[in-house]
Amino acid sequence: MIDRDATLFDIAESHPETIPVFTSNGFPQMADEAKRETFAKTISLSSALLLKQMDLEAYLRLLEEAVNSHNDSADITLGQTESQSDGENLKVVGLLPCPVRLPLMEKWNDFLNHRTESGEDPVNHELKAASMGLEWVQENLEGVENDKELPDLFISAGFDMFFDEHKIGRFRKKGVFTDFSGYEKFNHDFDGLGIKDPEGQYSIISVVPAVFLINTDELGDLPIPETWEDILSPEYEKKVSLPVGDFDLFNGILLNIHKKYGDEGVRALGRSLLESMHPSQMVKSERRKHNKPVVTIMPYFFTKMVKEGSSLKAVWPKDGAIISPIFMLAKTAEQERLQPVVDFFASKEVGDVLAVQGLFPSTHPDVDNNLGKDNHFMWLGWDYIAANDLTELIAHCESLFNGAVS
Repeated sequence: MIDRDATLFDIAESHPETIPVFTSNGFPQMADEAKRETFAKTISLSSALLLKQMDLEAYLRLLEEAVNSHNDSADITLGQTESQSDGENLKVVGLLPCPVRLPLMEKWNDFLNHRTESGEDPVNHELKAASMGLEWVQENLEGVENDKELPDLFISAGFDMFFDEHKIGRFRKKGVFTDFSGYEKFNHDFDGLGIKDPEGQYSIISVVPAVFLINTDELGDLPIPETWEDILSPEYEKKVSLPVGDFDLFNGILLNIHKKYGDEGVRALGRSLLESMHPSQMVKSERRKHNKPVVTIMPYFFTKMVKEGSSLKAVWPKDGAIISPIFMLAKTAEQERLQPVVDFFASKEVGDVLAVQGLFPSTHPDVDNNLGKDNHFMWLGWDYIAANDLTELIAHCESLFNGAVS
């Protein structure tokens, strides 16, 4: 456990994996070794967060999550160590949303313990925080030519890897995966979207919605943007902060903007960019002296960090919050053995954690996502996915976007 009274220097020295947490969450100077040797030795974590007006308990969770994710073999949230010695065991690999990884891992641990008590085979598992990035998941695919060498179940958000014909997408075309989550229908919050895979291959258990956060102090005479089209208008040029570093969500934004507004829409989005900010930086942007964004586009979850009485106002786009789906891919050939694992991740219990604790709306039909009747979603659509090479399209959109950023 991280000692709240330890200095920032001591925490970083004992757990170097926490440095990226510090640098992207209010302490960019922690990236500089010389500055860690000076200022970081003089202030405790609790004092530093008090000065920053940041929530100590929430920050401790971020730091401890980084430590747990870094050291899987000693990670108490994993419960069982990864029994990689038995190649016949099922293998589950994935990235879980950072805000809910710990409660999800606690339930996963209970599930594994129950399997052990029942005399069932162990499950090899590597379920890390989404902050690890898709590159880590891709390592499980390096050199894999035969679907038998693939992990038996994947979980992660994002479009790129799962539809890339040089990565997992090539196995999708071979019918390697089957959706046996068992949902006869999705949660009513997704009515009319057609979010269920018509080919019956990929499961979607939850989504990450992108919403607007408006700094009313910086708004001036500008109208509050209510739609994505508003964000693309000339009056918002260089006034918007975008989650460029959150590849899953940002790619989803690029693809949806391109689908609806074409090349020029993506260019307009690039022109709107003031700067890229981590969501945890966005919710504190009102305290910046310069380059304050009027609008930040961010995952819905991070709106919970906005303090009451703040000048920041969350706006759910009237034309729908663009969503990045959390996919679950299960191998057809292992359905019988995998079914209990799939049932766990597709359960209402897991859906409740995602929706209630993480504000990641669940597709489970019985989960209350606590959304209003006007909280609609914008979904890329399976027909559009099938008609396009998403990897090439993402690269095309990135080129357009970057070319418009000046």
